[in-house]
Amino acid sequence: MNTFDYQRRSSSSIKIGNVPLGGNNPIRVQSMTSTSTNDIDGSVAQCRRIFDAGADYVRLTAQGVREAVSIGEIRRRLHAEGYTNPLVADIHFNPKAALEAARQTDKVRINPGNFVDAARTFRKLEYTDEEYAAEIEKIREAVVPFLDICRQHATAVRLGVNHGSLSDRIMSRYGDTPEGMVESAMEFLRIFREVDFNDVAISIKASNTVIMVETVRRLVKAMEAEGMNYPLHLGVTEAGDGEDGRIKSAVGIGTLLAEGIGDTIRVSLSEEPEAEIPVACKLVDYITSREGHPHISGTFSKGYNYLMPERRATDEICGIGGENVPVVVTALDASRISKAEQQPDFFLDNAIWVKADASESPESVIGRLTASKVLLLTSRHINPTGEIQAFIHKLTDLGCRVPIVAHMSYVDSDEEDVQVKAGADFGTLLMARLIDGILLEAPNLKSPENAVRYSFGILQAVRQRITKTEYISCPSCGRTLYDLQQAVAQIKAATSHLKGLKIGIMGCIVNGPGEMADADYGYVGAAVGKVSLYKGKVCVERNIPQEEALPRLIALIKQGGDWVDPE
Repeated sequence: MNTFDYQRRSSSSIKIGNVPLGGNNPIRVQSMTSTSTNDIDGSVAQCRRIFDAGADYVRLTAQGVREAVSIGEIRRRLHAEGYTNPLVADIHFNPKAALEAARQTDKVRINPGNFVDAARTFRKLEYTDEEYAAEIEKIREAVVPFLDICRQHATAVRLGVNHGSLSDRIMSRYGDTPEGMVESAMEFLRIFREVDFNDVAISIKASNTVIMVETVRRLVKAMEAEGMNYPLHLGVTEAGDGEDGRIKSAVGIGTLLAEGIGDTIRVSLSEEPEAEIPVACKLVDYITSREGHPHISGTFSKGYNYLMPERRATDEICGIGGENVPVVVTALDASRISKAEQQPDFFLDNAIWVKADASESPESVIGRLTASKVLLLTSRHINPTGEIQAFIHKLTDLGCRVPIVAHMSYVDSDEEDVQVKAGADFGTLLMARLIDGILLEAPNLKSPENAVRYSFGILQAVRQRITKTEYISCPSCGRTLYDLQQAVAQIKAATSHLKGLKIGIMGCIVNGPGEMADADYGYVGAAVGKVSLYKGKVCVERNIPQEEALPRLIALIKQGGDWVDPE
């Protein structure tokens, strides 16, 4: 594969009911129900809505054996109504539920962080090499009988590693790191290969897009080193809702899809699950439209680390580049956005720009640059991020240290299209650490200032510039113990003025304390209608009635010295 051309990674094809995954099959899209799995009627109706929206797979939670049996009944009901797409059981902490689900469903998702290992407590454990090997043998003893049942019933498996639910065992040896997440998956994959069970896909997710992208890249490299090419499921956990959830998902998933990585995706939104499908389809269609495009020549610049890129070294010009955070530029006249809450850093009518297209030779562009100019770089290629990256790497090898602002225009796109496309494109370039700012043009937006707001949202999603409150909120599922969508709306309304603060809003404890580990405060479902509050990783109040939880959260933020009154 050429470095900057779009081409899908070669993966094995696995059987999942009547909708195979990987290989030459299309990139599949999926979602997860938010109903109680034991509510057969409600779950069947929601599955229908998700499939009608265009999903290839639907996942349902199975906390216990009863829920696993319910999935079987839901499946039978759906088949009788002509809905034959695969259903997937989601398992945490309960191998017995996984054994039953293997008999009832088309695929079973198990979490290496809690399938055998005890629930995460953030305790530091010490193991000798012999003791650690004994722990791996415990995994083998639990997993092989499960795989035998899957084989008997032609049931596929997803290994679903979440940053928020790594076991204390993995954490103690590898830390809370991408390496630990990869090893958590590889331990299981080696056992799968030893017993010749090949209908397996892997997901390795995080709410932090930077960690998510790095970890998936590392997983691909680790599998290649051991001769594995299993298909991959991509997702950004706890992405949130509205434009933030769409942008954050597009940044993480889109960056990897643009590299050809990913065989199925889920856009996790704190909304009704069927709302996830159109977003996922738009993202897949946008990236895969690049298939077979004209060749882009080039290689990474000398010393560039693809897995963990460092920011391209530039000289500061007018506050752009150097050690400055990436800037937001607009092509709009200042009078059109004078009342917008978020103001751009620069306007296009500033005299500092030298405009260039990435199809030009870097040498000719260098000839137009002076010491006081910033390069405004665009591309008309169907794979614009590939062409822009190739250009910048060539420029870097020529010793050019001029700051670069990437310019993307989405002429025929509506609000959601822009969120998805711009998130994927700018996210790819920012994740590569190659640019010093962004200029987003989208003339069809409802309000001109939206382009500026989306730009700041993209910069926040890549963790390179924080300008507003960040919410790490999970999508609802059958494990959610309170009205999560209502809680997200209420918490946002009360705290959105606390710029730079990170608040986790989690439906249950499966990923809660872990996935929001870098959040300042957390709001986590504890029991039916009950919420526990966290400061960092520490639970400070337990089992609060939901109607009391928001005032108590505000009081906790005030107690922590992080509250300011809204203007």
